[in-house]
Amino acid sequence: MGVFCAITLARVGAPSRQRLVVMLKEPRPGRVKTRLGSDIGMVPAAWWFRHQTARLLRRIEDPRWDLILAVSPDHIGLNSRVWPAHLPRIPQGGGSLGDRMARIMRRMPPGPVCIIGGDIPGVTRAHIARAFGALGDHGAVFGPAPDGGYWLTGLKRTAAVPVSLYQGVRWSSAHALRDSIATLPGVRVALTDTLRDVDTAADLEIRAH
Repeated sequence: MGVFCAITLARVGAPSRQRLVVMLKEPRPGRVKTRLGSDIGMVPAAWWFRHQTARLLRRIEDPRWDLILAVSPDHIGLNSRVWPAHLPRIPQGGGSLGDRMARIMRRMPPGPVCIIGGDIPGVTRAHIARAFGALGDHGAVFGPAPDGGYWLTGLKRTAAVPVSLYQGVRWSSAHALRDSIATLPGVRVALTDTLRDVDTAADLEIRAH
């Protein structure tokens, strides 16, 4: 595992490059998009996530930033044939969502980093570019979601990543964005475009209209 991580991180690119990290779970029924699966079935939910993510990765790959996959479960994800082979991968590791995102922020080479999930159908290169642009004069950026959470988080990383980053956040609640901003005391925070992720069948219906 350690050797593989060294190889993939070596492929991430030169210091100070912009890096976009997409957090992905292996698309297996019952292990991914379970809230959506409770509405439409676990197999259709996993199928939706796999194809949604494939479209997303094609759409957001861009020479302005390095695109990196943070995969889970670690061993399965690092060796999976589901994800594009040309994109570097790193393991998410264990812990809460906050633990895993903070770990990504600390392990990346120097330079701005933004993190998104694979379940945001509306995200485009323009959305990503605006988020990185906001880091020009801010220490952090968030892309809000209508439910009080967020679809993107990013740090300029010109200083050490705070120990408190993403700790004590009430995930999957209307407080997630507010709680996450509170873990960045003294940091100037920008908000970028509001986009909706897909957690339930109702979210799919909204996207269809």
